[in-house]
Amino acid sequence: MGFVIAVAVLVILAVLLFTSRSYFELIIFAAVFLSAGLMNMGTNYLLGTISSITNSVAVILQLALAIDYAIIFMHRYADESSREPDKKEALIRALSKSIVEISSSSLTTIAGLAALTMMRFRLGYDLGFVLMKGIVCSMLTVFLLMPGLVYVFAKPIEKTTHRNFVPKINFWGKLLAKKIPVFLIIFALIVPASVFLSSKADFAFSGEKVTDIISSDSRTAMHKINDTFDPDTSMVVLVPGGDYEKEKVILEKVSDLPDIKIANGIANIEISEGMTLTDRYTKEKFAALFGIDDKSSERLFSAYALEHNMLGSMLKKEELELPLIDILSYLIEKIDQGLVPLSDEQRAVLSEKRGMVEKVVSQLKGKTHDRLILTASVTAEGEKSTKLLKDVRSIAEEQYGEGKVCITGQITSAADLRDSYKSDSVLISVLSIAFVFMILLFTFRSPVTAALLVFVIQGSIWINFSVTFLKGDSPAFVTNMIVSAIQMGATVDYAIVMTSRYKALREHYDKREAMIRAVNECFPTVLTSGLMLTLAGMLIAFNISDVYVGHIGLAVGRGAAISVVLVLTALPQLLILFDKLMQKTTLKIKKKDT
Repeated sequence: MGFVIAVAVLVILAVLLFTSRSYFELIIFAAVFLSAGLMNMGTNYLLGTISSITNSVAVILQLALAIDYAIIFMHRYADESSREPDKKEALIRALSKSIVEISSSSLTTIAGLAALTMMRFRLGYDLGFVLMKGIVCSMLTVFLLMPGLVYVFAKPIEKTTHRNFVPKINFWGKLLAKKIPVFLIIFALIVPASVFLSSKADFAFSGEKVTDIISSDSRTAMHKINDTFDPDTSMVVLVPGGDYEKEKVILEKVSDLPDIKIANGIANIEISEGMTLTDRYTKEKFAALFGIDDKSSERLFSAYALEHNMLGSMLKKEELELPLIDILSYLIEKIDQGLVPLSDEQRAVLSEKRGMVEKVVSQLKGKTHDRLILTASVTAEGEKSTKLLKDVRSIAEEQYGEGKVCITGQITSAADLRDSYKSDSVLISVLSIAFVFMILLFTFRSPVTAALLVFVIQGSIWINFSVTFLKGDSPAFVTNMIVSAIQMGATVDYAIVMTSRYKALREHYDKREAMIRAVNECFPTVLTSGLMLTLAGMLIAFNISDVYVGHIGLAVGRGAAISVVLVLTALPQLLILFDKLMQKTTLKIKKKDT
């Protein structure tokens, strides 16, 4: 990851060189980025622990998400210093103007990340909280550290000023201003298909099913093993302890299922040929088995009955039969307490059984529940796995009743994650859209404008995950929720920049001319921000062998690129199309005469 971060910083600085106004700006940017990253990483200590996935991607995503703040401030300073010769005064003006702009920009990003923290799957909260903290750290360094650096190094900044490398793209705005909105028509055709295709994307709920972007040695070995041998998955069934007859019935029925290879529990563990640990013994049979006299055996059974509230049976002169494992465990306990003396011959007989009894008890018997261990020839995910889980649960609940048994293992983990994903994915999408919409509504004071921007970015999310389906990839299920929230919260900034500039220009020009100028003026900002997030994501995807991290990076990078394309194509034409409606639905704020 250190290599990826180093390369990312170099690539991002190269992109900044393209849009910067002074070579020395890059040194200041690097100092600010480094400080913000170290602040975020250092304050992670206060959280106790964070996910390895969060640790891997947080710094580079923080860098890509929050880099706009430094750019905004530096551009503001350049504009103010061109009008104000006093550098200190220029800094004060730049800071006062950029604080509002940066704070507004960060709110949408924080809104998307806040939605992420609502996931039941803990990774969402972990990554969302750390990235929100990173956004705050980035703002603090821009507000508190960067002005000081700019003031101290004002002369080197001025001396290393260079010409503008960003080309004018008036031709592109003129193309978009034509009467037939080609890109808007294409967008309108693609979105419905993307909604359908993205809903069909296959997400993995177990590590072995996740598609590799780049493969590590361990993943290569895993695939080779899976290709060579039949699948082998373990399941554990926890049942209320003590009723070995019910356990035996479950084990017998489960063993008959076609995909079960092995079914083990206390009820079918043989202590010797034809003798299981749960066979019931009278005091006479137990005495014969271990070569002890009848009176000693009777005293042992009586003591057991006394401690386990079974004297009623003995008073009724019923023949007391106890499971071999229970009476053996009790005998071993009393021997260890020094309460039962044994001859050397008896100790020899018992020692043969003791090891197995202790092993079985430690692995299969708990204080309140017993454990049945199953080995199945199915993968952790798939129709066979789902059916097998239902069959095993049905057999177990037939004996104990609904809700009285618990099944764990890779199959159940995948099933539980799939169930939580359905509600979590809807929750994250709704919350991220709602949070961002409310912020846009407050910013533009128009529900139509807010809806247009949300629709464009949500369209980019649908297109992003329709690509996942068309490629046939199976990323981890967290990819969809994490990337959707990040993409909505972060890339809507591009749409905000475009729309804000269009509305400002619309006061002086007709709608087509305003759009042409807005596209030209926003191109450097949108391209810079989008390119850096895209490159950061792709660097993660194609340099990190962790499949979870890789797919998050790939989807973030691809999503940022799609958002940039839509903001520079479909959004300008939407602004023209809905120009009148946006104006009519914009709340006017009356200014008091002074």
